[in-house]
Amino acid sequence: MWGVLYCRNFIGQIPRLFQFALRECTSILFHYIVVLYGCETWSLILREERRLRVFENRVLRKVFGPERDEVTGEWRKLHNEELNDLYSLLNIVRVVKSRRMRWAGHVARMAEDRGVHRLLVGKPKGERPLGRPRRRWEEDNIKMDLQEAGGGRGVSSG
Repeated sequence: MWGVLYCRNFIGQIPRLFQFALRECTSILFHYIVVLYGCETWSLILREERRLRVFENRVLRKVFGPERDEVTGEWRKLHNEELNDLYSLLNIVRVVKSRRMRWAGHVARMAEDRGVHRLLVGKPKGERPLGRPRRRWEEDNIKMDLQEAGGGRGVSSG
């Protein structure tokens, strides 16, 4: 109870600019925590990457709000480039890829008898269904992430 009252009194003393920055950081952090839960094991396709970027831009537009045009004096939404300039951290797709590579390092160091290692690195037995093969976590996603990061030149398929 006293902590809540102290926090309210303290926030009332913070200048407006810092209140905006605090609200901005907590809002973005909250959305990242909720959306990126378990992203280390995702197999993203391009459509899903685009949807994540759209979601991130929507959250950033809500946080930063509209901008007043200097010439006409009308309010307008921020463009994607302006959002990228205002929010200088990595975009959400890069965060997913970096977390996936970090998790791949953990899996590579695990003992081969561990369930997670067998699940993510092992090859399933049996026949595949008809149609286009689904993306696999290690062979497709991790190797593409390493190639994008510039470290995939010496990766062997095996």
